[in-house]
Amino acid sequence: MPRLTELRLPPEHTPDDLREAAARRLGLAANQLASVSIFRRGYDARKGLTFVYTVDCELSDAALEADLLRSHAHERHISPVPDMAYRFVARAPARVEPRPLVIGFGPCGIFAALLLAQMGFRPRVLERGKQVRERTKDTWGLWREHRLEPESNVQFGEGGAGTFSDGKLHSQIRDPKHHGRKVLTEFVRAGAPAEILYLAKPHIGTFRLVSMVEKMRAEIEALGGEIRFQARVQDMLIEDGHVRGVTLADGEEIRADHIVLALGHSARDTFAMLHRRGVAIAAKPFSVGLRIEHPQALIDRARLGKYAGHPLLGAADYKLVHHAANGRTVYSFCMCPGGTVVAATSEPGAVVTNGMSQYSRSERNANAGLVVGIDPAADYPGGPLAGIALQRALEARAFELGGGNYDAPVQRVEDFIAGRVSRGPGEVEPSYKPGVCYGELSSALPDYAISALREAIPAFARQIPGFDLPDAMLTGVETRTSSPVRIVRGDDLQSTNVRGLYPAGEGAGYAGGILSAAMDGIRAAEAVARAIVESSHPAMAAPTISMS
Repeated sequence: MPRLTELRLPPEHTPDDLREAAARRLGLAANQLASVSIFRRGYDARKGLTFVYTVDCELSDAALEADLLRSHAHERHISPVPDMAYRFVARAPARVEPRPLVIGFGPCGIFAALLLAQMGFRPRVLERGKQVRERTKDTWGLWREHRLEPESNVQFGEGGAGTFSDGKLHSQIRDPKHHGRKVLTEFVRAGAPAEILYLAKPHIGTFRLVSMVEKMRAEIEALGGEIRFQARVQDMLIEDGHVRGVTLADGEEIRADHIVLALGHSARDTFAMLHRRGVAIAAKPFSVGLRIEHPQALIDRARLGKYAGHPLLGAADYKLVHHAANGRTVYSFCMCPGGTVVAATSEPGAVVTNGMSQYSRSERNANAGLVVGIDPAADYPGGPLAGIALQRALEARAFELGGGNYDAPVQRVEDFIAGRVSRGPGEVEPSYKPGVCYGELSSALPDYAISALREAIPAFARQIPGFDLPDAMLTGVETRTSSPVRIVRGDDLQSTNVRGLYPAGEGAGYAGGILSAAMDGIRAAEAVARAIVESSHPAMAAPTISMS
């Protein structure tokens, strides 16, 4: 089948227009195409609005396909449809003891466990938080009643931090093995809308993610996997440089020779335990900043012009970068169109913000993190856990500025740039729950970050008119942009100094977002499967088995 890229159509196009454009590209009549399926759809709004398609075409005459592909072999935008079917790397031996262990049940842990289960390895999963619906109730307890559950919140529990987010499913990482397609396909099987398979920037939204996570859990269990909630890992059993299991907080020991360490970026106590046990771990760069809110209508007009509100476009987003005079890079992070700013702390006495949208993206405000890159060598020297100490200090300061009850400190953009106290809202009502405290944010972040943000906001207004809207709202603080540590691993995905331990996903420092974390979970599962099969049959390499 031929795949066609860069098919451009005006906003008012129909499915028949797309079919005819594909036929013209191939030099055929429209009736010679048996089907035209969309592989990717995006849009270009830089000079007017154009929809941009990648499509796969099936010809009515199958014998014509090979000749057509040969005749167009040197054309840039016509190529054979690649084989994107997922193939399992192994099948589990008849009996695997001890069973592989997965620690954490966010996107990385879910997909590591799912792939291991699909290959027959019957994994055990340990998740410190609760099942997703119980966890949702606890999270609302913070948002509505100022009540934090340290083991069940936005960060901890089934589904991970991504469950309370925009549910973005795009990534810029290289994917030669099409693991991303496997992730999206599994999400559709679990109830995600089929459009995530072709939208250039797919998203799901929180409510849909909840039911999807439950369905994926059910499949893992149906395939022989075991998932235990409220099972926090207290210690790691390491013998002669090889992991042999874990000890839970209640004292129970669970033996395992192969462990996928799929932690979230907020598992600070586990990072400290790994450091004490001598597991190779290093500080890594991350970013800190504030959340900014604008009217979504302002962003729609700035990005889409007269096409704002077009039914195929939805709420507009943005991605911005500014290099400040003090050498700092400021950029937008986790932009949530038509969403809300949410309380995302996992520790008492701290305020942390994040963004969230539902599938409809229909809330009045747009929000995004405006964050400043920081580096361990310059900004938090002092060892692998120094970044965690910095995060905690900033979160404690935000808690204090917010009034000491999990309300967040907020400030109007005009006041922030001028360095004066805000007394209340203007056009933009802050969406953060449980509540906000108006004031002044200059002490919420290091001076270099405040200076860079004050410079960046007017600069961003040159790209998005109105970005420096005086009444736009800033909420502090955004500190958990990514993991402040990296659990060091080698090319075989095992810890460089503890065999059998497979650090993976966002908390381990190898992913950023739902899709990349899930893809890394697949890679970790494949590495574990190969290792188990090879240890069962040392003379044999693990075969690749087509079971998609």
